[in-house]
Amino acid sequence: MTIANILRTLNGWTVSLCQLLALMVILMGITKALIIYCQNVFTNSQTAVAFQKSRLEMGYSFSLGLGFLIGASILRTTLAPSWNDIGQLGAIIALRTILNYLLLQAITPRTHPE
Repeated sequence: MTIANILRTLNGWTVSLCQLLALMVILMGITKALIIYCQNVFTNSQTAVAFQKSRLEMGYSFSLGLGFLIGASILRTTLAPSWNDIGQLGAIIALRTILNYLLLQAITPRTHPE
């Protein structure tokens, strides 16, 4: 087995690991958000507060999951990329970065001066 084959194998495992971590983070975030929502709605009956807390939890997990997916996309393209692969990677990173930025803008608490 050559070094190139070993690197390709390790790269494939690392990409799969990053994708698995993204899936786990997102699923845990969804689960935690659902638990937070149910606890607040059924105990405090403050639907707006429950919605905001669960939305923040899910937003942070989506943001972290997108980070793992961007890393996986970069790693997938590292070994002998073609110009087409590089262009697709650029488009994927741009879209995921925009999604991440908009997601963080949506979940960042805003202060209103009074």
